[in-house]
Order: sequence, then structure tokens, then C-alpha cells
Amino acid sequence: MSDLKITQTKSVISEKRNQRETLRTLGLRRIGQSTVRPDNPQVRGMIRTVAHLVAVEEVD
Repeated sequence: MSDLKITQTKSVISEKRNQRETLRTLGLRRIGQSTVRPDNPQVRGMIRTVAHLVAVEEVD
């Protein structure tokens, strides 16, 4: 399986609490910060929740 590089592109100010907590769970705290996570259904679901706040790319 490949990995996903997730980068926060927008602020969480005025977003719902579950979206803020999802970003924290992914390991993102500030705009421009990136993290690498495994490509699995749990991570894909979290990305779907905050899709408007992050950019995702596949990494080998």
C-alpha cells in the first residue's frame, strides 16, 4: 500500500468542532504543515471530513 501526504491549506477558524478534532487526529496544527499517513479506509474517511481544508497527494 502507498502512503498519503496530507497538507493543511486552510484555517480551522469558524469550522465545526469535529473538523478541528479530525485535523488534530491527522497530526495537523497549522497551515502549510504536512504529514504522511498510510492509505487505508480510516484515513480516507478523515480526509473526506476535512477535504475542503487539506490537499492530498500519494507518496510511494
